[in-house]
Amino acid sequence: MISRAYTVAFQGVEARSVEVQCAVVPGLPAFSIVGLPDKAVSEARERVRSAFAAMSIALPSKRITVNLSPADLPKEGSHFDLPIALALLAAIEVIPVETASETIALGELSLDGTLIPVLGALPAAMTAASEDRLLLCPKASGAEAAWVDAARVIGATSLLDVVRHFTGKMPLPEAVAGEVTDALGARDLRDVKGQERAKRALEIAAAGRHHLLMVGPPGSGKSMLAARLPTILPPLTPREALETSMIQSLCGLIEDGGINRSRPFREPHHTASMAAIVGGGRRAQPGEISLAHNGVLFLDELPEFSRPVLETLRQPLETGEVMVARANAHVKYPSRFMLVAAANPCKCGHLADPSRACSRAPICAEDYMGRISGPLMDRFDLRIEVPAVPYSDLDLASASEGSNEVAQRVFAARDLQEHRFVDLPEVHLNADAEGALLEEIAPLDADSRALLHKAADRFSLTARGYHRVLRVARTIADLDATDSIARHHIAEALSFRIAG
Repeated sequence: MISRAYTVAFQGVEARSVEVQCAVVPGLPAFSIVGLPDKAVSEARERVRSAFAAMSIALPSKRITVNLSPADLPKEGSHFDLPIALALLAAIEVIPVETASETIALGELSLDGTLIPVLGALPAAMTAASEDRLLLCPKASGAEAAWVDAARVIGATSLLDVVRHFTGKMPLPEAVAGEVTDALGARDLRDVKGQERAKRALEIAAAGRHHLLMVGPPGSGKSMLAARLPTILPPLTPREALETSMIQSLCGLIEDGGINRSRPFREPHHTASMAAIVGGGRRAQPGEISLAHNGVLFLDELPEFSRPVLETLRQPLETGEVMVARANAHVKYPSRFMLVAAANPCKCGHLADPSRACSRAPICAEDYMGRISGPLMDRFDLRIEVPAVPYSDLDLASASEGSNEVAQRVFAARDLQEHRFVDLPEVHLNADAEGALLEEIAPLDADSRALLHKAADRFSLTARGYHRVLRVARTIADLDATDSIARHHIAEALSFRIAG
């Protein structure tokens, strides 16, 4: 008799269904696993054998063959332990064959039969929902998987619990979705003394998901401003939370048994490799730009990043996705993020201070900022100079506006954009608009158009730069809650575009 259970194999954020077939036939006693398993999957037979012994279940003295179908799909990871055990339990008639064949299972077995949580429970739940099957997983992964409303999820502590559930002796309750709230701590925009122009740029960037570059000397507050950006961003919508958590689930970043509605804020060090930033490695794992999907990627000391790493950011910034191509895998990951970068004006960082600037100024600044290519620089919607804060400003009272007040305007602007693009599933914010859609949502009167054309000619704006000015002006108008784009909206957008 051949019994069947189901599990998944991961290809990017997609979980492909895998049928686990188990045959127990007369012959010399053996236990083999076929179907292109890797080392971790092949070792499952020893963990399954030990877990059965811990439950006092004797394996028959026959030939046991487990096939993972489709056989040409690579199988990687320890999550195949539980479905192999489930198919084997059905084959030796410990549990009903029908219930095993209606279940998608994933989980790692310890030698005593305890189930250990594994990566990818959320994508597996999506596959289970689409195939109308029950998802069986370790109890620690249940709250994550149950976030998919259409999926029926059962979380078990051990293999013995699984047997009791399927034999009807002790049915397990369905898992309940969990949600984790991130405490942003005491960070608030009120902490930043001065830097009103930088705060305004931060507000505009947050409202329309525009990319922002801050240039200024050390200690001027660039990192401090970026760290407070999450306090003015709206929480993830259910759809965005699901997209983001699918990637985090593959990387084992979902903790505390639930989904986090806070927007990701990733800040990799400038020594990070290309595989760490873009994605890659032996299993084509997602990189920082995908982990920042629907959130913020903060690159401090931007010119210190290697040139190849910076150049690979250009395509994801435009398309919102990245293709990780390897000899054995071509995987596409979403990567729609807001890029916030900070840089010193030169190597020593004190170009604007005559008493501290090096003798190579201004050539030092040209060499240092020249590490950022023109095409990448053109992709920043907002560029601002963050000057050093005078000592006298540090004794001033805190600003009257904090993160809560700014966040209210950002939420209102994003709400306008949500209603504007409600019929366009691929467009969510002003930063996504292009072509005819951009012309439709950003109509200009004669006065504002004349100003934009004059600036484009005077400062040699590229076509990309011209359209980015329009998008920023549209966002500024949304912050003012006006439908039309006025001359002062264009002027403010241009002031951020041609700075520096």
